[in-house]
Amino acid sequence: MDIESEVRALAERARRASVDLARTTGGERDAALAAMAAALRAHAGAIVEANEADMAAAREAGTSEALLDRLMLDAGRVDDMASALEDLRALPDPLGRVIEARTLPNGIELTRVSVPLGVVAVVYEARPNVTADAAGICLKAGNACVLRGGSLAARSNEAIADVLHAAAVGAGLPEGCICAITTTDRAATDALMQLHGLVDVLIPRGGAGLIRHCVECSRVPVIETGTGNCHVYVHASADRAKARDIVLNAKCRRFGVCNAAETLLVDEEAADDFLPEVLAALGERGVTIHADERARAAAADLDVDIVPATEDDWAREYLGPEIAVRCVAGVDEAVEHVNRYGTRHSEAIVATDADAVEEFLGRVDAAAVYANASTAFTDGGQFGLGAEIGISTQKLHARGPFALEALTTHKYVLRGDGQVRG
Repeated sequence: MDIESEVRALAERARRASVDLARTTGGERDAALAAMAAALRAHAGAIVEANEADMAAAREAGTSEALLDRLMLDAGRVDDMASALEDLRALPDPLGRVIEARTLPNGIELTRVSVPLGVVAVVYEARPNVTADAAGICLKAGNACVLRGGSLAARSNEAIADVLHAAAVGAGLPEGCICAITTTDRAATDALMQLHGLVDVLIPRGGAGLIRHCVECSRVPVIETGTGNCHVYVHASADRAKARDIVLNAKCRRFGVCNAAETLLVDEEAADDFLPEVLAALGERGVTIHADERARAAAADLDVDIVPATEDDWAREYLGPEIAVRCVAGVDEAVEHVNRYGTRHSEAIVATDADAVEEFLGRVDAAAVYANASTAFTDGGQFGLGAEIGISTQKLHARGPFALEALTTHKYVLRGDGQVRG
């Protein structure tokens, strides 16, 4: 079977499963999630073994440390995947919710209720935990899924998908509810993107190149998960200790995640008394600093790795131990910079000046805007949504961390008593 036929066959299998999934009860789907979580823990050794083979191949290919961190699984991370499924299980059923109910003037009773999207395809790169997150979220919302992971994690993804599918079917869900494309041939992704009518929505989760390719080439509607060129802006009024902690957490908690801060903006008025300490702390954590002239002058006496920032640095998502630093004249310049170079993901201001805070929060265009807190909180679990399927930086139909509600749509149900329209 050629790749296009193979991918189509998987999508058709998922389509058949989606019809039966839409009729399952919340209790049935929750029981499947519990079985899936237990199966992950029971097969953790085999999953980690598959991942070790992926890690060895990735190291041999010269993969960056940031990407290796995304790829790596150990017993703790497998347990985290299982816990995320259990957290999903504890959430309310997103299906069958009556969004609206009223009686029309002609006597017909109208209700608008939440229903699944149908078949959800997820295309992602080197994070095998996405396999479990995506499968769990899709099933909780009554959707069948077609998963297309990256070649770096091929063995890990296949092992996880096999375990999850067997557990879900064993718990009573239909065959084909979780379909994984296992070939590493990139043509499979292009084939999947052409299946309009079989696949209801495609969600790319990965780097800018993958997302752009899907948006530009897919015939299937795309929910665009964006890259994270996130900023922390330290206003002149900021509490310096809080600002330091927020910057270090936003940048250094994990370098390879999309909610990590990639640019630090600092008011010129605060540069001399704030930058030396925070840049020294970043340097101690191995972060290379790409700084403008004013920031370099403030840190002239430091023994840290500072290089001149270029225009390209302001727009870069480093996903590693690097950060761009620029001094600005105030809120207006900070907002202008963020809206020009940011990716509409997560942006933060640190300030005690209430007017500055409200200006920033109101004028910055992003899915999540923070006052006096780290951008690291942009996460479905942190927002109380359970495991997320991605962070959407678009405005239709989902924005920010999206999970269950974003994987449902609605339909109108109308009950009459013989009414006809004249």
